Amino acid sequence: MAKPSLAIDVGREERRITAFIRRVVARSGASGVVVGLSGGVDSAVAFALCVRALGRERVLAALLPSKHTPPGDTEDAVRLADELGVSRVSVAISPLVDALISAAGSGAAKLARANVQARVRMTILYYLANSRGLLVVGTGDRSEELLGFFTKFGDGGADFLPIAHLYKTQVRLMGEHLGIPPGIVSKPASPQLWPGHTAEEELPAGYEKLDLVIHCLFDPGGSVPRAAAEGGVGRTVARRVLEMHRKSAHKRALPPSLRPPSG
Repeated sequence: MAKPSLAIDVGREERRITAFIRRVVARSGASGVVVGLSGGVDSAVAFALCVRALGRERVLAALLPSKHTPPGDTEDAVRLADELGVSRVSVAISPLVDALISAAGSGAAKLARANVQARVRMTILYYLANSRGLLVVGTGDRSEELLGFFTKFGDGGADFLPIAHLYKTQVRLMGEHLGIPPGIVSKPASPQLWPGHTAEEELPAGYEKLDLVIHCLFDPGGSVPRAAAEGGVGRTVARRVLEMHRKSAHKRALPPSLRPPSG
């Protein structure tokens, strides 16, 4: 249950988002969309909203498991695609990831190797999109966007972002409203870029508290003490949120460049 500051009218948001999806696709001239379906709540909600907006014939589900993906996640993704009657393709990414790392040099740090997975997934999604006249749907939420908790040119690479204005806890509310299976809605956030990888091992607190801190810091523009009090966390956590936002600014901006030379 979201606190009052994060409560949303899920019916109104569904109508807003589905209208947005239809508008973006119509303006692009694309025939539909492809969604990377991971078995997590964000991709499930974005996927279900696309189906409601466009119809199942204009949505393609792409399952892109790695060797670190729990079988249950893949099963959840398959079940959801089949329940909504959407065509799906599946590509196991680990052979591609391993080949790339082997060719480029295998001595990189864990995070560098992990980010290759997200970028390989993006490449496959764009291959599917380009070959079928589709748009790539980004499935990131507002919590992840503001914290920079995504891979640049990986899961951050997409043609549009239908749920990037919703915090993680709001995405879960939308999932309940859309009838997404409870096991997916309540599933802990887990990028699974290495064995047992979860979001909270990299974040300063759980999303239920973080969302309140982020909302207070960036929406009404509150102070660190107020944000910490709102989220029920220490000020160190609120300061860490600000630092993560600052350090990830490059992920939310176009690459820097110079202006054309004058006279």
